Amino acid sequence: QVQLVESGGGLVQTGGSLRLSCVVSGRTFSPYRMGWFRQAPGKEREFVAAIMWNGYSTNYEDSVKGRFTISRDNAKNTVYLQMDSLKPEDTAVYYCNTGARPYEVRWSDYWGQGTQVTVST
Repeated sequence: QVQLVESGGGLVQTGGSLRLSCVVSGRTFSPYRMGWFRQAPGKEREFVAAIMWNGYSTNYEDSVKGRFTISRDNAKNTVYLQMDSLKPEDTAVYYCNTGARPYEVRWSDYWGQGTQVTVST
């Protein structure tokens, strides 16, 4: 059974930083695309960032470009999201996801419990 466990969220002031982590278990990690999504109260879940299996190709939602950085450590089965210059509109529950199949861009149906990020003014 594939499991994703997010951590690292918290309460931070505007302009602050947080680093989220997501550990994947239950299958091999390195051949899969990984991504971060978020869901704010009353809104649908939205894409934030993704990193390909090679660890070099990344893409970001426009509002986080230049502020967030996604990375991965295949030896630790972990994907990270470094979030800098945080804004109140970044407040949401953050989730990670994994590709549905090795070397595919389509997302799976696997979700973790999420980690809450709250940015105060």
